[in-house]
Amino acid sequence: MEKVNIFGIKVDNITLEEASEIVENYLVEDGLKTIVTPNTEIVMAAKDDEYLKRIINESHLVTPDGIGLVYGSRIRRRPLKERVTGFDLSIRLLEIANQKGYSLFLLGGKKGVAKRASENIKKDYPNIKLAGYHHGYFKGSHNGHKDHKEELKIIDMINEAKPDIIFVGLGFPRQEIWIWENKNRIHGKVIIGNGGTMDILAGDLKRAPEIFQRLGLEWFYRLIKEPKRIKRQIALPKFILYVLFNKDGIR
Repeated sequence: MEKVNIFGIKVDNITLEEASEIVENYLVEDGLKTIVTPNTEIVMAAKDDEYLKRIINESHLVTPDGIGLVYGSRIRRRPLKERVTGFDLSIRLLEIANQKGYSLFLLGGKKGVAKRASENIKKDYPNIKLAGYHHGYFKGSHNGHKDHKEELKIIDMINEAKPDIIFVGLGFPRQEIWIWENKNRIHGKVIIGNGGTMDILAGDLKRAPEIFQRLGLEWFYRLIKEPKRIKRQIALPKFILYVLFNKDGIR
């Protein structure tokens, strides 16, 4: 699979359709496959952090979630085929699970979010087997408490439920760290860190209107809705400046 190296982060150059085929194959293979969906903010955070960089680069599938990555790759003539968001890939996983009768475990969000998300999933995807859910407020690897009894209890809960697919919505970089630190003791087929996807599935958060999605302006829509995100959104213009002034940054 072709990869585009963006400031040391190796991103798979694939379309949503290609990613869907890959995860469908993962679901019939042995072992747990990890999926990371970095956006511009994540790349900027990981480029100088060897631990985060390793987590991303050693994941089985790394899709370009941010439109900034697509634009940056085009500027440096190493174009990514398209943006493949964590949300869109998660929905594809739900569609595949519904078609094939796979099971799903939800981990993350505030108390009640995963429960509401599972209830809505069951309505929209009735053939999915809901293996279980748990909120994201627990002590574990993602917040400096590796092997805490709360974490071990959740891992046991997941393994006893035997899910095929696991959604982890703890936000970056917590979800990526948690998956990385625990992937060798979790039984399943596919595990994906998908941030706010669970909040959207629960009905607590709305995705940007389609026009914003098509124009690659979801970040702007979220900024309008949540002005406090301005510190995070600064990563996009900063990334573009890095691209413009570092001709070897993308290869």
